[in-house]
Amino acid sequence: MPFEVTLQPSGKQFTVQEGTSILEAGHDADIALPYSCRAGACRTCRGRIVEGQIDHGHVHPTYLPLEEREQGYALLCQAQPLSNLVIEVQELDIMGSIRSRVCPGRVKEMRRVTPDVMIVRIKLPMNEDVMFLAGQFVEFVLANGERRAYSIASAPSIGGVTSIELHVRHTPGGLFTDYVFDGMKVHDLVRMELPQGTFFLREDSDKPLVLLASGTGFAPIKSILQYAQQKQIKRPMTFYWGGRTRADLYEMDWVERYASENEGFQFIPVVSDATPACGWSGRTGFVHRAVMEDFPDLSKHQVYACGAPIVIESAKRDFAEQCSLPLQEFFADSFLDAGDRAQARS
Repeated sequence: MPFEVTLQPSGKQFTVQEGTSILEAGHDADIALPYSCRAGACRTCRGRIVEGQIDHGHVHPTYLPLEEREQGYALLCQAQPLSNLVIEVQELDIMGSIRSRVCPGRVKEMRRVTPDVMIVRIKLPMNEDVMFLAGQFVEFVLANGERRAYSIASAPSIGGVTSIELHVRHTPGGLFTDYVFDGMKVHDLVRMELPQGTFFLREDSDKPLVLLASGTGFAPIKSILQYAQQKQIKRPMTFYWGGRTRADLYEMDWVERYASENEGFQFIPVVSDATPACGWSGRTGFVHRAVMEDFPDLSKHQVYACGAPIVIESAKRDFAEQCSLPLQEFFADSFLDAGDRAQARS
């Protein structure tokens, strides 16, 4: 049977049909709830059940510990109601005018920047300019119905865009990435749904920004940087980009040019496992630890973090516990592969 959900503090209400997650029903009702992976792993969609009962769904204790469940928290992408509910969650009003849709695209350009990273540009249909927020992602809809998500690295436009740039890292044996590296050709047709996700720059604050990326987590950060330059956003920004070797920082020259053109922007590259071939003389170690060394007090900052789940979770925990970062000022997009998603449901 259907149940009614009331959101706090907005008071908005919507109906959840049997077999439907709270997140899905909210989006069907045009209510912008935070989300990213929709697999119960990234925790972006976490909300607190104030009244009522739910089925938590397939959520691994790693991503929603028993202690948090007992406090009323749930991951709304997996949770289904067992009664009428009152849920405390932060809505995203700015997304009210952004609608995702499925559309075809055509591969316009492919550029291998490292042995395992390909920059792909996709041309969108004529007369269907796409609106998105800097930091959002696209999902490729594969022939077997599976989906693969990649952040948009290009900048949005107020009038929409006609092409998008994506950064794809090869996962050997990966259904989609094997195709990208071994089969995809310029002019190939692809099917996508975009835009997706609620990772984007919050402009209702003047706090200094710390941007953090590991590997191809640079893609949404690149979109945010280009957007900030277009809008002439003057908030101080410090960008930390981490990789195992120098080669993992595949567009470091682009970032250095950006730094030279934008006052108030600082770039800190960090390499964790430098080899003699790297010729590396810069910062070393874990990238989030470099942030903590430079910003022991993050109480007056906002942090935007993208990359591998272990990097995101470590940064969120350590920044909050050791650097006084308010949790509501930590915004993240975890890059989960098919294995991560499967583990989240095991």
